Amino acid sequence: MWRMLIHRINDIKIKNKLIIAYIFVVMLPVLIIGGVVVNYMRQDALNNAVEQTTTNVERIKNQLTTMLRVPINISNELLFDTRLSQVVNTRYDRVYDLVEAYRNYQEFDEYQRLYSEVSAIRFYATNDTLQDNLEFMRVNSDTRNSNWYQAAINSRKINWFYRKDDQINTPQVLSLVRKINFTDYTTSGVLVIELSQSYLNSLISAEPFETMILDDRGNIVSAKNTDLIGKRLDDPGVDIDIDLAGKGIYEREVNGQLSNIVVDELIPESSMNGLKIVSVFSNNSIVRDSNMIILIGTGVLVAILLIGLLFLQLISLLITRRLSGLSRQINRVGTGDLKVSSKITGMDEIGQLSRKFNDMVLNIRQLMDQVYETNERNTKLEISQRDINFKMLASQMNPHFLFNALESIRMKAHVNGEKEIAYIVRLLGKLIRNNLEIGSKHTTIQGEMELVRSYLDIQKFRFGDRLSYELLLDPQTGETPIPPLIIQPLVENAIIHGLESRESGGLIIIRTLQIEHEVLIDVIDNGSGMSTERLKQVRQSLRTDSEGDRIGLKNVHQRLTLSYGEAYGLHISSTPHAGTQISFKIPASDMTES
Repeated sequence: MWRMLIHRINDIKIKNKLIIAYIFVVMLPVLIIGGVVVNYMRQDALNNAVEQTTTNVERIKNQLTTMLRVPINISNELLFDTRLSQVVNTRYDRVYDLVEAYRNYQEFDEYQRLYSEVSAIRFYATNDTLQDNLEFMRVNSDTRNSNWYQAAINSRKINWFYRKDDQINTPQVLSLVRKINFTDYTTSGVLVIELSQSYLNSLISAEPFETMILDDRGNIVSAKNTDLIGKRLDDPGVDIDIDLAGKGIYEREVNGQLSNIVVDELIPESSMNGLKIVSVFSNNSIVRDSNMIILIGTGVLVAILLIGLLFLQLISLLITRRLSGLSRQINRVGTGDLKVSSKITGMDEIGQLSRKFNDMVLNIRQLMDQVYETNERNTKLEISQRDINFKMLASQMNPHFLFNALESIRMKAHVNGEKEIAYIVRLLGKLIRNNLEIGSKHTTIQGEMELVRSYLDIQKFRFGDRLSYELLLDPQTGETPIPPLIIQPLVENAIIHGLESRESGGLIIIRTLQIEHEVLIDVIDNGSGMSTERLKQVRQSLRTDSEGDRIGLKNVHQRLTLSYGEAYGLHISSTPHAGTQISFKIPASDMTES
């Protein structure tokens, strides 16, 4: 797995390797860290906004508590006011007496002048001799059936209502509503203290976010945006979907934007119900500044990464251009031009490689000169040797002398304990004898396989454990006639071109198999194999007259086609780094060479 990965990495161009390394080592870590920092900044801004809003709501709650304590204290004082009891419970026979009683009772006006938190004080009584004067009101049927009046009559505690009086057509306002019992007269009435709307609004007008005060029925009694006063949270213009059951911090969509909502509760002393304080801010409004900083930072970061990428491209261009120049010089050397000289400078690895290349070309030129001089000497030696050969041919040396000499050598090696050398000498003699004594036009597959066995044993002696072979002879094919020296050149080709480069594990398989009226012969090796392009060239060379490095294959192919026809030539298949298979067929019946 690791070797395969290294191999694939080596197949990638240097320019692409540098870009991939830059992406994984620089860009991705920077982007990941940047994303983490961005997320942290956004979350920190939201947390700070929530903390600030919670603090602001707590401050408003304290201010509102102080404000509500004013009407509570007023109601406590009026609860025991005997003059109020007398005004409310006296039966007035004359209007003059009623007007005089109203004129003499100025406490309501005094409280309104003293406390800006209060906008109006009214008392609702059942005394039918009273007349409505915006401070003292008779209870009519509408008032008696109103929810605020019923809540006050049925409770001994203070109630807070967002209400309006239909009798005098006043606007809705947050009011303290409280029942006052007159024990001396065994009667009661309802005290209403209306809070100043402007004072309520002033508590939250300076808030940075949308802030509202609600009664326990969800009515907005005060808001930073005064257009919201009198509406409810679930109204289309407000559209805050939140459970008002308790205080807390909620995350909801408000007007299509994800927002945080801080809710707190206030239940004043001696009160049956209370108020809620709600502050809303959209997440986008909080992270807007952070987003701007992030946007600027991202732009700078991207610019830096792009500059780094351009610099990397420049470096890769310089490297690949120098390597390409060196590659062109190497190609010229490959075509035989030994006068080239690399002009690439520098002290880096490419510059060192360039200098080594020049040294190599110089050494090759010197070696070629030496080879030329050696060839001249060899030519002179060959001329002298040819004269000797003529003299030797003239003597017409008997081939038996050669076989007898090899036999003497074999016996001498055998006597000296060199059994392996003796065995190889015997095989060599057998191989030479077969080559010299072939006089017929055909031999048999059995005879050819014996020749191949001798050849392979000699090669195995040469290569040792680097070479092994298997002869798989179909018994039915042993006596089948075959032209001589057909299989042995294929085996020799497999060793030279397929297995010589292997350091171990070389294997050649020669297999015969009779299929109906034909004999299939395969020569298989597990050598270096051939690429698709090289295999195509070899196949083409079998069918052309051009000379190449596969003369033995071409010779065998031509002999087969001349002997048996065009359908009986060589068939070659090969896989790079896996091996090569050469196959051919011959007729199973006895045939004479055409």
